[in-house]
Amino acid sequence: MTEVKCQNCGNIVQVPKGSGTSGWLIGCLVAAVVGIVGVAVVGLLAAIAIPSFVKARNTAQMNACINNMRQIDSAKEQAAIKYSIKDGAEVPIDQVSEFVAGGLGARKCVAGGVYKINPLGESPECSLHGSMDAPVAHPGRR
Repeated sequence: MTEVKCQNCGNIVQVPKGSGTSGWLIGCLVAAVVGIVGVAVVGLLAAIAIPSFVKARNTAQMNACINNMRQIDSAKEQAAIKYSIKDGAEVPIDQVSEFVAGGLGARKCVAGGVYKINPLGESPECSLHGSMDAPVAHPGRR
């Protein structure tokens, strides 16, 4: 017991030791529980959101790749007209590159795939996303 002078009446009163710590302990426990619940909620939200972000990224990469293949196919058709190339024949890369803004080297699959130009009349292909006629949405699942 500790003796303390009362501020209101001036009398000396005895206060048991440790009488303020239980409130502090409860406060710490409440803060810890709130922290754990907060971490759990953030983890749950991340578990829900991350797959959606990955799917959106894969879809955007596939769409960019398909657009590149369309530009390559268009350049191939323009080269065929200019150089009188028949259907089914290979179109030289330098002739295709002539009709692609920035050259054929500027067209790269954003996911790291490699383009195959293919003969005239066939669609170009990407090693990851397939052809523009039958694209593969998720790289690596071909």
